Amino acid sequence: MAPPIARCPRPPPRLPQRAGQPSRGGAGRWAPREVGAAGRTLRRGRAAERGAGRRGGARRTMAAATAAAAPGRGRRGAPMYSKELTSKKRDEFEDILEERRLSSDLRYAMKCYTPVIYKGLSPCKPSAIKSAVLHSEQVQYVIKQLAKEMGESPDIIQEEAMEILDEMGHNMQLGAVRFFAFTLSKIFKQLFQRVCVNEEGMQRLQHAIQEHPVVLLPSHRSYVDFLMLSYLLYTYDLALPVIAAGIDFLGMKIVGELLRRAGAFFMRRSFGGNRLYWAVFAEYVKMMLRNGYAPVEFFLEGTRSRTAKTLTPKFGLLSIVMEPFFKREVFDTYLVPISISYERILEESLYAYELLGVPKPKESTSGLLKARRILSDNFGTIHIYIGQPVSLRTLASGRINRCPYNLVPRHLPQKPSEDIQEFVSDVAYKMELLQIENMVLNPWVLVAAVLLQNLPAMDFELLIEKTLWLKGLTQTFGGFIEWPDNLCAKKAVMSGLTLHSNIARLVNGHVVLNDKGVEDGAVGEIVFKHALAILMCATYRNQLLNVFVRPSLVAVALQMTRSFRREEVYNYFSFLRDVFSDEFIFFPGISLKDFEEGCFLLTKCDAIQTNQQEIYPTNKGSVIVSFLSTMFRPFVEGYQLIFRYLSKEAKEAFTEKQFIPGVRNFVFQLLEKGNTQCYEALSSDMQKNALAALVQLGAVKKKKMSNGFTYNVNQEAVNKILDMFDARIPVQKPVAARL
Repeated sequence: MAPPIARCPRPPPRLPQRAGQPSRGGAGRWAPREVGAAGRTLRRGRAAERGAGRRGGARRTMAAATAAAAPGRGRRGAPMYSKELTSKKRDEFEDILEERRLSSDLRYAMKCYTPVIYKGLSPCKPSAIKSAVLHSEQVQYVIKQLAKEMGESPDIIQEEAMEILDEMGHNMQLGAVRFFAFTLSKIFKQLFQRVCVNEEGMQRLQHAIQEHPVVLLPSHRSYVDFLMLSYLLYTYDLALPVIAAGIDFLGMKIVGELLRRAGAFFMRRSFGGNRLYWAVFAEYVKMMLRNGYAPVEFFLEGTRSRTAKTLTPKFGLLSIVMEPFFKREVFDTYLVPISISYERILEESLYAYELLGVPKPKESTSGLLKARRILSDNFGTIHIYIGQPVSLRTLASGRINRCPYNLVPRHLPQKPSEDIQEFVSDVAYKMELLQIENMVLNPWVLVAAVLLQNLPAMDFELLIEKTLWLKGLTQTFGGFIEWPDNLCAKKAVMSGLTLHSNIARLVNGHVVLNDKGVEDGAVGEIVFKHALAILMCATYRNQLLNVFVRPSLVAVALQMTRSFRREEVYNYFSFLRDVFSDEFIFFPGISLKDFEEGCFLLTKCDAIQTNQQEIYPTNKGSVIVSFLSTMFRPFVEGYQLIFRYLSKEAKEAFTEKQFIPGVRNFVFQLLEKGNTQCYEALSSDMQKNALAALVQLGAVKKKKMSNGFTYNVNQEAVNKILDMFDARIPVQKPVAARL
């Protein structure tokens, strides 16, 4: 959704404010407590209609918040991302649905909505933004260039640009915003027990919106993400964002237009080298950002993660929103990482089917109406953590030289330098790692991780014991666990089983996967149903892997290596990190730092002892090392199977569409014969990531063709990597820094 009042591209100068004169803008959600940096009175507590105050934390100025959020400057080697290895205090959560259950949804939707105003910009219509984009120097330059190259009239090209803007642009209207506020309030109360947000994060965001252009960067696990975030900002009387949405939504009759009127702007999945489309789209986004028209929101991952692991970032939109700063068109830009954690994901079963090759249903209004049956289900709690706003100016200080942009007129397209491209990449990974740090883990995540290591059945009492043990280990590793208040371990585990009864169930004192009907039907059908249950359960275990990946890779390296020599363990760790670089998020160029973090965490829980030459498990630590390596086993075994398929079966050039069903059939046959138990190797996500890893390692050559990409396998290179995985040959990799 977008703010109900658009701002003109060129604000008039502001008059000096007299002492004691009230600032512009509404009071927001908070009861009067203090005056913000931009002069706006902050309010906290229940909704405005109730006016009751709530507890709050210490306030920070925006400058202090920015400095805290952006430690470490400089190029790689002294990276901008540095994770705190000591436990840090996180903000407390408030349930925003609590007040919605006690008051009128209609009054909530029709409340006086006066969002924070960015530097006193005066109102203007969305059509004025389109006109400003169309007549901007940047777009006009591209129109003239294309007209000259194609021998067309500039008017024809300009008409095409206007059609692109009409397709793309939002048309925010307050009526649509209120409609969504009322409807979503009804739906969310039906679907979720609680929607929890860190109110201190909302206060920091309110300050940021008043000071500089803001870019919201939420994690992406569900279609609920962008609806929930806009709902949240409306609740707190903050300016609603303009949201980059896939053009697929336009195919939904009525709903697509409602989304447009609530602030969504639509982008094609691929621009296909269309220079005009790129110029219009980029200028449209920059126009809104440059003038603080509204917070701009998009997903760095590009699409929803089907596995609950953070996807590798896409750089296109991030590069666009950074450009106004590089060209000195804005003084600064705030990037706000937002972590959205689901106790139960709405699309969990749909994702599992997609990963097993069932085509994704096309977005449609009829499909949305059919999905209304989920309103009778319980999806638990959502946690939304608004991270510290990160100053782009602070990140770039001492690293990026913006002078070259001054040598060329601003309207001329410029290809980003290698330094800029590397900087954009680093910022993207930093934002995703900040998202991961503040992801909330609930008890079911721990239960799923333990259960998957003890299939086909696990004693209920033992499951409780192991879950408590894993809770302690997760807290030692810095995981953000939200354990239900005053709930003993048995009740917490039972609550998770009740919420996720479609995945697992309690039978005669043992917990088993809920793969009903698995005994019936053909062997292939049995394998499919069992794989479905495992992939759904793995979705929740994967949330834990985001926290455990570095110590887990050290544990796997310890089991793969033939000695405890530190250098050899590091070589295996670095090899595994490279192979799984598309599976998990690692900041570029700090393999040694990640290794040291993994060793530190294992030492912290007394799992290993280290000195300058050796790393070896302790007697107590053998249990921890075994658990971590077993948790990671599906990825190691899955990649081994995929590499084996490429080594034996893929003799000629192939496309991804040929590769996915080929490797799936290969694994399917092994499962049917009982030659493997790695059901997760059937996941198309793992298959694509393994192929991408081999391309990055040079074992598979990727070639662009007119109709897509083709791949050629270097059999010798794949066999060598496979031998390293099987620990038949040592990893020969020079250590880049002193261990």
